[in-house]
Amino acid sequence: MRDLTEGNIPKQIFYFTLPMLIGNVFQQLYNTVDSIIIGRFEGTDALAAVGASFPIIFLLVSLLMGVTMGATILISQYFGAKDFEMVKKTVGTTYIFLFFASIATTIIGLLFSKHILALLNTPDSVLPLAQTYLNIMFIGMVSTFGYNAISAILRGVGDSKTPLTFLIIASVINIALDLLFVGVFGWGVAGVAWATVIAQSCSFFFGLYHLSKTKSLLSVNIKEMVFDKLIFLKCLKIGIPSGIQQTLFSLGMIALQGLVNSFGSNTMAAYTAAGRIDAFALMPIMNFGQAISTFVGQNIGANKMHRVKKGYITTIIMSSAMALFVTISLFVFGEPLMRMFDSNPEVVAIGMRKIQIVSLFYVVVSVMFITTGVLRGAGDTMVPLFISMITLWLIRVPVAYLLTPRLGSDGIWWSIPSGWTLGLILTVGYYSTGKWKSKAVVGYKQDSTGDKLDKKVLPNAG
Repeated sequence: MRDLTEGNIPKQIFYFTLPMLIGNVFQQLYNTVDSIIIGRFEGTDALAAVGASFPIIFLLVSLLMGVTMGATILISQYFGAKDFEMVKKTVGTTYIFLFFASIATTIIGLLFSKHILALLNTPDSVLPLAQTYLNIMFIGMVSTFGYNAISAILRGVGDSKTPLTFLIIASVINIALDLLFVGVFGWGVAGVAWATVIAQSCSFFFGLYHLSKTKSLLSVNIKEMVFDKLIFLKCLKIGIPSGIQQTLFSLGMIALQGLVNSFGSNTMAAYTAAGRIDAFALMPIMNFGQAISTFVGQNIGANKMHRVKKGYITTIIMSSAMALFVTISLFVFGEPLMRMFDSNPEVVAIGMRKIQIVSLFYVVVSVMFITTGVLRGAGDTMVPLFISMITLWLIRVPVAYLLTPRLGSDGIWWSIPSGWTLGLILTVGYYSTGKWKSKAVVGYKQDSTGDKLDKKVLPNAG
């Protein structure tokens, strides 16, 4: 635990952000290492196949992870109330639901993977490879959902370090098996997929072992597990909004993936490689956004709104400076980074166009993320949700389809900052109204000093 209501604001935000950044680095290693190894050893079509499969997997996982988020919140509340019987019931309900959901996802995925890829305009040269990758990933869904369930349960009781340990273990295993299966055995996309499945399975089983040995309250005992319908409905009620947001976002990414696929395997490979680089580039910015949410929440609760404003400005400065540094770095080192994934000159050129266009707007997305983080920290989550959906479905996707006939694949790249720009305008505009302050569970009324605030209860807050 970290108290962010006292002390030097820049130092607090920076050191709070750093551990989250480390965790996300390992999270990104999964997809990035897969892409680098498959691109270097197997070529453009194989890299395109891995990239084409990712949005489909993300969509299916998003449909069910909302329930997991609901379980996390329920477990944390029951744990805080010392109602350990309800904790065990929630844990059992979560395990049972995700087990059967993962089985159903595996069956549906194996039956329809080829048809889904065909609907996304996947080129004939890429489709068999993408189907192989998808099918193996579907086989590993039990482990994928199992690991996510264990991580959610541990976070519910206040343990965020242990899931990070499992993630690091899985990342190391994944890298080693990628090199063995692809570099030594020559299994291609199948090798990359099996490496990921085995790594996630190891992480899942490590989690089960950990719970059985050190967390008896959360341990998996098949004989004692029961499915509680009321608890499940509560998980749905809490988690559905997040699940909807993730699902709509993943559907938007699938719509863009279909447009990318229509340009052929070179553009698909470039989109995959540049996307991996982009994910790493945006990571510090996103982590600053997460950090400011916690900072704002704590300081609103501590009746220190003056620190909220200072923290907001401080974080914008730090995040924007980082964004500018990353933009310059990508203009200098973007080409060799692209070659790490694929040495095909056309793939590198297309990927560099995406990097150069998108990275110019990193400062824009930085300010947007930080402002959104303030709103969420104050308890105002619906407005950011609506804004994100507007920028994706009313701007980014339509603009991509409108511009590509004139600009080719550049139209897809320009659609990304167009969404960010509108998002910035809407988010900062809403922040300026000050309405977000009334969303906190505890609200404050400013006195004549401008700093010292009087506490009051908001009966309709939340």
